[in-house]
Amino acid sequence: MPDNLKKEIGHFNVFVLDDFMGCSAKPIPYSRRDYFKISLIIGKNRVHYADKIVEIDKQVLFFANPQVPYNWEQLEEQQTGFFCVFTEAFFHQFGNLKEYPVFKPNGSPVFAIDDDQVEKIKGIFEQMMTEINSDYTYKYDVLRNLVFDLIHSAMKMQPANISVTQHSNASSRISSLFLELLERQFPIENARQRFGLRSAADFANQLTIHVNHLNRALKETTQKTTSEIIAERILQEAKILLKHTDWNISEIAYSLGFEEPTHFNNFFKKNIQLTPRQFRTV
Repeated sequence: MPDNLKKEIGHFNVFVLDDFMGCSAKPIPYSRRDYFKISLIIGKNRVHYADKIVEIDKQVLFFANPQVPYNWEQLEEQQTGFFCVFTEAFFHQFGNLKEYPVFKPNGSPVFAIDDDQVEKIKGIFEQMMTEINSDYTYKYDVLRNLVFDLIHSAMKMQPANISVTQHSNASSRISSLFLELLERQFPIENARQRFGLRSAADFANQLTIHVNHLNRALKETTQKTTSEIIAERILQEAKILLKHTDWNISEIAYSLGFEEPTHFNNFFKKNIQLTPRQFRTV
């Protein structure tokens, strides 16, 4: 087997969704968080993504990234579609997947599509199925291009949701480094893991810049303060842990860097108007 094929194996695969639905369904493979996933879902479903719930009436293209937990509920028996999974390493030297809005934790991962768009997207997935089963030496290069076709097709479907604002290079660079460092603290995967960088000063120290410089850069590029962005991300993770784990409130508070459960309770109630315990049972 050529070396270029050996190194690609295990980093990409594509499946027909029908095989994983219904009473005789196979377990869905690649549920690990270190895989990106793009799904064409045709049928009535409910997607749980991070702390959001999205109702699907007909058909969607759904993008999942390794940082955010998700699952979907099948709301009717008739389901069809495709999904592909791939690692970040699969795109090494071919671009940074995390820079695309569809894969950003705060982005919109669900794209409602019409019947004409469904046929186009199905065609891309069918090409993937053909390529993955071929003996073409450079098939993984073709597959990478097909993944980019899906990404760009989705972003063109909802151009109003993608706003690009020009900022000074320095501020944009600092903001990008900060957000990357913030996201590297997540997901919290066990109760002994702890969110270590809690304050604007903590992040400024890690980035070796003055805290005022960090605050100015973020205010310019996001219109939010450093503390606001950190708090929003902690709140998002808190919601995920409350809904998707059985950890007690003290364990969640500790993992998110709060010294006392009461501090976590006050923080959560201030932002959500519910206590963590109330939110969990809603």
